[in-house]
Amino acid sequence: MKKNIILLVSVLLFVLLLVGASVLYQKFSEDYAGGGLTELPGTPETTAVPETTGQEDTPGEETAPPETTSDTASANPEVTAEPEQSISAPDFTVIDGEGNEVRLHDRIGRPIVLNFWATWCPYCLKEMPTFETVYKDYHGEVEFMMIDATDGKRETVEGAKAFIESQGYTFPVYYDTADSAAVAYGAYALPTTFFISADGNTIFYASGQINEETLRRGIEMIKEK
Repeated sequence: MKKNIILLVSVLLFVLLLVGASVLYQKFSEDYAGGGLTELPGTPETTAVPETTGQEDTPGEETAPPETTSDTASANPEVTAEPEQSISAPDFTVIDGEGNEVRLHDRIGRPIVLNFWATWCPYCLKEMPTFETVYKDYHGEVEFMMIDATDGKRETVEGAKAFIESQGYTFPVYYDTADSAAVAYGAYALPTTFFISADGNTIFYASGQINEETLRRGIEMIKEK
């Protein structure tokens, strides 16, 4: 009788462990996918930025940006309350496919979508068809800047350009060869997307892969500013 009770208790404990593991797995999976929209409470320069860049992350591994939160892309993300004071979008300089320097502040005047990505990031690649679709719908109305995390080793301009051409993507791609954009926005987790209003004073971000609904929602939010 005692052996039966011990066996029953053991089985119950095992079931509870399985349930707990399932809940934790679901939670971590949601955090990994990312995709919710959050308004920045302060300038990105005030965020603690690690000394290392994204090239030291494990290929395909995604981590949340410092001191930020995220929701799943498939859920209905809740946007945090607006800060009492607007913030100004930090400037940076990247290069285009022809090697010309491009400054973010030269694009101020229209809503801007910044997406930080790399070819070694699977979640980045999964969301790119969505960006291509939405870019075509908003072309001429919203500026898109697809910022490649180009470190010259793990990610090269030549490799990234070859990938974009092979996929037939038409959205504008820029190369962050000097880490200017990544440092300005603390964008060391990939993918990460920022939505900047036309006056450059309101910024929302989404950490992780986002779906089309979330991307369009972010654009409409900055168009209203």
